Amino acid sequence: MAINLGLLMIKTKWKQACNYLAAPFDHYFLNLLPKKAIKPAFQISILAAMLFFMGCSQKGEENATPNILIILTDQQTNDAISYLGNPNLHTPAMDQLAAEGTYFTASYCTSPVCGPARSSLITGRMPHKTGVVWNSTNIDPSVPTIGHLFQDAGYQTAWVGKWHLPQSYPAKDKMDSVSGFKVIPFQSLDEAWDLGEDTDGPIADAAVNYIQEYNSENPFLLAVSLHNPHDICHVPRRPGEYAGPDELDTLPPLPPNFEIAEDEPEFLDEKRLMDHYGDELLLTKDYTPEDWRAYLYHYYLFTEMVDKEIGKIMDALKSAGLDENTIVVLTSEHGDGAAAHRWAAKLSLYEEATTVPFIIRWKGHIPSGNINREQLVSGVDLAPTLLDYANVGDNVQFTGKSLKPVLEDPRKNLRDYLVVQLADDKLDSSRHARMIRNRRFKYNLYNQGERNEQLFDLWKDPGETTNLAYEENYLSVKNTMKAALSAWIRESGDPFLEWHPLPERSSLTQ
Repeated sequence: MAINLGLLMIKTKWKQACNYLAAPFDHYFLNLLPKKAIKPAFQISILAAMLFFMGCSQKGEENATPNILIILTDQQTNDAISYLGNPNLHTPAMDQLAAEGTYFTASYCTSPVCGPARSSLITGRMPHKTGVVWNSTNIDPSVPTIGHLFQDAGYQTAWVGKWHLPQSYPAKDKMDSVSGFKVIPFQSLDEAWDLGEDTDGPIADAAVNYIQEYNSENPFLLAVSLHNPHDICHVPRRPGEYAGPDELDTLPPLPPNFEIAEDEPEFLDEKRLMDHYGDELLLTKDYTPEDWRAYLYHYYLFTEMVDKEIGKIMDALKSAGLDENTIVVLTSEHGDGAAAHRWAAKLSLYEEATTVPFIIRWKGHIPSGNINREQLVSGVDLAPTLLDYANVGDNVQFTGKSLKPVLEDPRKNLRDYLVVQLADDKLDSSRHARMIRNRRFKYNLYNQGERNEQLFDLWKDPGETTNLAYEENYLSVKNTMKAALSAWIRESGDPFLEWHPLPERSSLTQ
């Protein structure tokens, strides 16, 4: 009995030291063997052999508990990366990460607004579930973040950079101001924090220092939240600080979907004239095509700037010998209009504002060099995916879904439909819109204004230049999409029905 108790204590201490790396292995063998039939000395021999094999697994093989590195950019549309063939910028760090992992191209934010999108990334829930529908809002304290969940599993959790829930950056003098994470300071209190060109270098340096100084038996979850290419917001606001088209030698071309459609929803017409949140639209109203090309020049430049900082972080991870057993995810909170439809901000349901890069890499575990164009991926999928790979948080209920099954078998289907929410003006809380898409079609519904529906065939019209919502030939498609949206809203408890009625799904599909 004393020997059995001693064995249990040794086993418990070993599991703590190994961070539960081999729990399934040792549970299997200790419970498989009939203890009464085995002499104590043989039990010790079995345990010694078991500890040897567990020790081997600790050194980086299949059963090792992964570290996790989340890299967030801000306002990066899915096309703003050279890996996918955009010749107007060069992003070697992101390209390498994509080449070593899987890139999901049909990847969407949950809302093209900073705070709501971020709240979804770190909770796995849609904005109406996190309580963050507009910016400058705290996450509902009853909703756990991935910081809390990974802390409970024994991880060190750290956050460096932008926060936006509610303040843009974590409180400079409070190490616990990010829910579930220890804040890593990166600037002195008297420095400016509003431009990525000022903050991204120090943010990356702080992340590098964390990685270099990491020396713990506990795995880490490190979130590095960078600022750029968000500086594009200031190009229309501070025109004297950025080169105009006549000062630049080369300019990128305009996108094929540059012009505004004549039948654009009135909801978007009104947004273009607002003088507060999203004022970039008003400030670019009289832009010439050459001005827009200069806008794109700066947007790509800011993206290249943040790529350089990402490269520093990835180099540090490799130099520290942590590259092989660290899951790395690169994504962004939302996109940017990027001159498509003459749109200069987020705050719309157009593809450029709602799509974001989503790259995930874990060497030896996740397929490398894979561009997945089929699966519909959302920001709510980040949290359940990471928890699934780390084998923690089994009982947590998410809006999102783990990507692990489709990474292991791309023939599986993650979801049939994906939804994006939009509340574009905190000063007018009545303004709301919803987007739903399947693999081919995309349907947008705005809760006010004329021409409040859009339907696009993304296979034939990826630039969203032809609205099919009022075409007789596409009425059945629209009703199918609208029915799916209606069902999703009701099943998820989305309060959109408070602002805009929708018929029951059955009446739409009859």
